[in-house]
Amino acid sequence: MNNWISSSQLRQLFFALFREIIREPGVLFWGILFPILMALGLGIAFARKPDVTRKIAIISTEEKAINEKGDSVITEFLEKSCEINSSEKSGEWKWRFTIEDDKLGNSVFLFYEMKWDDAMILLKRGTLNVLLMGAYGKAEYHFDPMNSDAELTYLKLSNIIGEGKILEVKSNTEIRPLTITGTRYIDFLVPGLISLGVMMSCMWGISYGIIEKRSKKLLRRMIATPMKKSHFLIALISVRIIMNFIESLVLFLFVLFAFDMTIQGDITALILIFIAGNIAFSGIAVFVSSHTSNTEVGNGLINFVVTPMMVLSGIFFSYQNFPEWSLPVIKNMPLTMLADGIRSIFNEGAGYNQVAFPILILILIGGVFFFAGLKIFKWH
Repeated sequence: MNNWISSSQLRQLFFALFREIIREPGVLFWGILFPILMALGLGIAFARKPDVTRKIAIISTEEKAINEKGDSVITEFLEKSCEINSSEKSGEWKWRFTIEDDKLGNSVFLFYEMKWDDAMILLKRGTLNVLLMGAYGKAEYHFDPMNSDAELTYLKLSNIIGEGKILEVKSNTEIRPLTITGTRYIDFLVPGLISLGVMMSCMWGISYGIIEKRSKKLLRRMIATPMKKSHFLIALISVRIIMNFIESLVLFLFVLFAFDMTIQGDITALILIFIAGNIAFSGIAVFVSSHTSNTEVGNGLINFVVTPMMVLSGIFFSYQNFPEWSLPVIKNMPLTMLADGIRSIFNEGAGYNQVAFPILILILIGGVFFFAGLKIFKWH
């Protein structure tokens, strides 16, 4: 009899708790539907495509005598083997060559003609990874030997330039490893990690902290005090910005001594865009956490914000790998603007004029979301 009662109680408790979960639409959406949508989106983005596009810069030079002699191998390949782009729009590829492979997929090489300084900026941004230059009858390949994708691009190019004659190609080929500051992967990665740290710290430190306090009825007790909502939120944001500054400074000091990394641009501009990024994500965090008291729903809302940007915004790899149609959307994401701005100051020597626009946009985003969240904010 006691066993039957215990079994019945267990069954009733099970169904009661199960109904409690399924009656909460937010839990079902964030726990079941949202992961499916994320898997679908990322699956489309990272599925193996029939064509892998690799972008290469052909360095133009004003030294005509050397250029005519040095570019003979390259020029012959471009004129005889490549498709020429009839469009004269700036920024578009000038030559295209395709290696067809039914098993591994096609490799499409897009060649852009540009000056050395312009090519170096695109190299630091991850838009391209190999610079090709003709000099004294040889094809010079400039790339970071630690970049596996750049090395693969070189190996494929060295077998097609010169009509595939490997011995001839090797005799007309010279590798020039790039050791210029800002071209290493660590130079690309660290600004992204700083930006990612700002977003994650604000979203989890502010959003989840507020939701958790609300779920534990701690915010309800503050209603009895003369404290304003705006004062509470501004104080919370200020503490988080100081913590983010300390964490980012520690990371920078580590890479400074471990990898000899430097800041090439304006430090004042770096501080301004760092603060602007904190304002943007703090405002978003307040808006996300302004209403719900369910930690599971809050967890889903936070992941809804941070996961797409963490994947798409070029933190660990260049977002140029995504389809062309998606790039305008990706570039306008807050995390992308913050990462690109910090990266340009670190590696490209950018100053306030180059990052003024993203600073204004980030502050505007933060302000709009903060005041919207403040308006609908509830203590319980």
